[in-house]
Amino acid sequence: MANYINPFTDIGFKRIFGQELSKPLLIDFLNNLLIGEKRIVNLKFLDKELPPVFVDDRSLIYDIYCELDDDEKIIVEMQNCEQSYFKRRSIYYVSEAIARQGEKGPKWQYDIKGVYLIAFLNFRRPDIGEEFRTDVMLMNKKSKEIFSDKLRLVYLQLPLFEKGVDECENDFDRWIYVLKNMETIKRLPWAAQNSVFQKLAEIADVSSLTKEERLYYDVALRKYRDTLCVLESAEQRGLKKGREEGLAKGLAKGRAEGRLEIARNMKADGMSIELIQKYSGLSPEEIAQL
Repeated sequence: MANYINPFTDIGFKRIFGQELSKPLLIDFLNNLLIGEKRIVNLKFLDKELPPVFVDDRSLIYDIYCELDDDEKIIVEMQNCEQSYFKRRSIYYVSEAIARQGEKGPKWQYDIKGVYLIAFLNFRRPDIGEEFRTDVMLMNKKSKEIFSDKLRLVYLQLPLFEKGVDECENDFDRWIYVLKNMETIKRLPWAAQNSVFQKLAEIADVSSLTKEERLYYDVALRKYRDTLCVLESAEQRGLKKGREEGLAKGLAKGRAEGRLEIARNMKADGMSIELIQKYSGLSPEEIAQL
């Protein structure tokens, strides 16, 4: 078993970046990502205010939605599976967050705040670029000057980050190295010299999970690995259409089986119906039939 949680799973991604306890980690990562541009002192999570838009693939997309002290919004997203419409979807996603700022009445004069999308891609997208990091803003085509900073897209294609531990030049490099290799490293590098990475090591330690979190994590990890296996097999066969259809069916079946497995294990351990509902998403009637 790995020492550290896999950040490409839902629970792993949210544990590292999406809870109050880990807020300093997210702030540090964003400050290193935007170094020289912004200095974030504090933020608040707005996950509950961001309704799911893409229901069919929520097992593949993990979002964190937060607001800065200057009212700008940042969406941090992890996506494990390639989509033919991903670039268009990400533009729509940011545009929707901008449009939600609209207020009725004469006092609001289109005082929109900037929205950032930070997208971790666990795959390569040639239509985005051939570099690990691609930054997109609105630009004057002729002068090449920035037209507006209210819409910002940052794509991080993890397969294109190839630096080793000794090649990382700054804390942003170190963050990416750790996230990409967290499940395989035995000891988190730089934890002894940097308090942020020390905190990351504590939060991401698999042994720190509660019994309930461990049940949920084990199911999420199997789902993540199954997804990768499905994709790899489909690519080897070269059946793009079959891959899309098979993946959709396999994920739907996996989600249903995963919820049942979580509930069955928790019920066997004598946990309350309320707690089982929270972690499995099943109704009391469905839990009673297990």
